Amino acid sequence: MEKFLLRNTEHPNSADLDAYIKAGGYKALAKSFADKPSDVIDEIKKAGLRGRGGAGFPTGIKWSFAAADPKKPRYVVCNADEGEPGTFKDKPILEKNPHLLIEGMCISGYALEAEYGYIYLRGEYPHAKVILDGAIQQAYDKGFLGDDILGKGVRFHLVVHQGAGAYICGEETALIESLEGKRGQPRKRPPFPVNEGFLGKPTVVNNVETIANIPYIVQIGADKYSQIGNPDCPGPKLFSVSGHVKKPGVYELPMGTSLREIIYDHCGGITGDKALKAVIPGGITTPVLPADSIDCPMDFVNMPKHGSMLGSGAVMVFDETVDLVKVCRRAIRFLEHESCGKCTPCREGVGWLRSILDRVAGGSGRNGDIDLLLEVSKNIMGKTFCPLGDGAAGVVQSFVKHFRSEFEVHVNNAVSVAS
Repeated sequence: MEKFLLRNTEHPNSADLDAYIKAGGYKALAKSFADKPSDVIDEIKKAGLRGRGGAGFPTGIKWSFAAADPKKPRYVVCNADEGEPGTFKDKPILEKNPHLLIEGMCISGYALEAEYGYIYLRGEYPHAKVILDGAIQQAYDKGFLGDDILGKGVRFHLVVHQGAGAYICGEETALIESLEGKRGQPRKRPPFPVNEGFLGKPTVVNNVETIANIPYIVQIGADKYSQIGNPDCPGPKLFSVSGHVKKPGVYELPMGTSLREIIYDHCGGITGDKALKAVIPGGITTPVLPADSIDCPMDFVNMPKHGSMLGSGAVMVFDETVDLVKVCRRAIRFLEHESCGKCTPCREGVGWLRSILDRVAGGSGRNGDIDLLLEVSKNIMGKTFCPLGDGAAGVVQSFVKHFRSEFEVHVNNAVSVAS
């Protein structure tokens, strides 16, 4: 497949405005201005673009909800808080193709009749902040941002807001709270951000990769775009692959490419030609899959049928040498640390999961610990303000489901030593 999201990123000056224009940049912006804002929204709907941040909600429908709300001003917010462990797919866009993101934000602003946009950037990406600020200034200087974009009377201003390193701010309502200068904690929904978001006004929050798809749709048209990948959730998809593969990195492939193809064809197989043991397919909070379950299309429709989720498309590969009980413990330690503490099931429950896993992985497991893990997970699932608690519960449940024997080895050895 011809690259679009990562086009020209291998060139050393790809972040420069002149290089972007030479490659056809900002033509989609001019093309969108020839249509009415509502026509642009209809085109995004027709294309079938789904959010690439993890939830997979149809982008055009989200936009139409905000556009239908009469309150103004409206805001466009880019979620660049790429904090999910294993995820680094947005970084090449932020650092090597920033004008693609800026163009997508401008088109989004025009479609939603929003005059202000924010890029909420994770604190751990300081280099991206420098590049984005420079690219935004270039866009202002050349008339792609400001009060009269391309001489068409369109007004859109864009700034970068740097977060402080909280994983929870990847959740859109916690992100908005942080953007408003408050503590980053999820809001109760409804109302949803499309109606009451930033400063109480209609706000669309989309992920970096989602927004980067917008110029592509405008450029080639919804009909052609919808023919890429899976018809139920079409378009290109970025996969960040790490772990025990020969060629880790970020790959732009059609949505629906199988997990096996990603690992063995594009990434060259397992390091040292060892046996594959497990894969976390979409970031640390997506259920783990065993080696015999990788013949699954990586998209939002098919992954749940195979017992996991596409998530952010962060593929984490583990070979036969890995102790998966310790991998599970590390995931839960991270999620406990990053829980905002707002709701009891997550605040207390994830802490209990970590405590039990510390005991099991540390050689002090007790009879009944495995079932206790499942019981605590059950009491977290579906009872939290945001998906963090559900993610932690799902991680534990999937590891126990597919690799219970490894947990039993830890517990039995500990019980045997104790006796």
